[in-house]
Amino acid sequence: MSVAKFLEENFKHFNARETLDAAKKWHEFSMNGGKMVLALAGAMSTAELGISLAKMIRAGKIHAISTTGANLEEDLFNLIGNKDYKATPRYRYFSPEDDAKLRDQHLHRVTDTCLTLDVMLTLESALVPLWKKAANSDESYFPFEFVYQLIRTGFFNGKNQVPVEHSWVIAACETNTPIYTAGWEDSTMGNVFAAHVMKGDIKTHSAVKSGTEQFAHLTKWYMQNDQEGPIGFFQIGGGIAGDFAMCVVPSIIEDHHKKCSYWSYFCHIGDSILSYGSYSGCSASEKVTWHKLGKTTPAYSINSDATIVAPLIFQYVLEKNVEDINMNKKHDMHQDVKEIGTKQIIARVK
Repeated sequence: MSVAKFLEENFKHFNARETLDAAKKWHEFSMNGGKMVLALAGAMSTAELGISLAKMIRAGKIHAISTTGANLEEDLFNLIGNKDYKATPRYRYFSPEDDAKLRDQHLHRVTDTCLTLDVMLTLESALVPLWKKAANSDESYFPFEFVYQLIRTGFFNGKNQVPVEHSWVIAACETNTPIYTAGWEDSTMGNVFAAHVMKGDIKTHSAVKSGTEQFAHLTKWYMQNDQEGPIGFFQIGGGIAGDFAMCVVPSIIEDHHKKCSYWSYFCHIGDSILSYGSYSGCSASEKVTWHKLGKTTPAYSINSDATIVAPLIFQYVLEKNVEDINMNKKHDMHQDVKEIGTKQIIARVK
């Protein structure tokens, strides 16, 4: 049984129904020419969401990504360091002493998985020369552009400890999908870059483009693509990855004083509940007051673990896409056969 069929037969109520409804609407939205912006927060790269996400990117279902600097780098950490990671499935029972032992072994825990210091140093050693070159040439690039430069040198060839197909960053590079990382300095490589500038190894901070430059780039992206069709917003987790990207619409309206479409689809997967002052847990209708969503925008809020829900939605969309392609092929074949038959009849009559 396909995942799509399973969801349609079993996901009838509560968060399950919301999940299926969001998946169905994404498929419909995509088939009508809609483009999707993905906001990726949390430790989704270390959770290996790339296994399913990379397929969505390569299938042309995701057109821009707003994420944390941590997710950008941790996808690459996982690519070249996965087999050296240490699993800690019983982390709930850890004491501070247990975590201190991991620290002293240069293992850094993200819930049930420990990343190694070595994998971070490997990526640092590869990026520093690119940063230096840009600074010395008075050039400036976005964090993701430096990563794409590194990928295109072939640096990761043969170093991968998981299939390259599981890397969502590699997939984004292959498809030239822009990756926006507001607050990039809140990441290991962001910290590393700042330290190298402070030590004088890299002559200027301006080698890496600022957050406002990223926002301007995303705003232009939205303006251009808004002319072609609807744009949706699929948000995993909360925080800056979501808020940063979503604000381009109110900025176009309020700051640029230009007309644009509201986000035309919205789905949020998270575990933050509705509370006083919580941006991540606010209802979708609150976003209407901020010119982010329209009052008729299809909006879904799934209160669950994104590592469970997101791959199911991704697979549903992919399977339905294949169904549509096959259906169109059958229709085209039927039309071809029909036309050939008609031509043969005409030829006989003649």
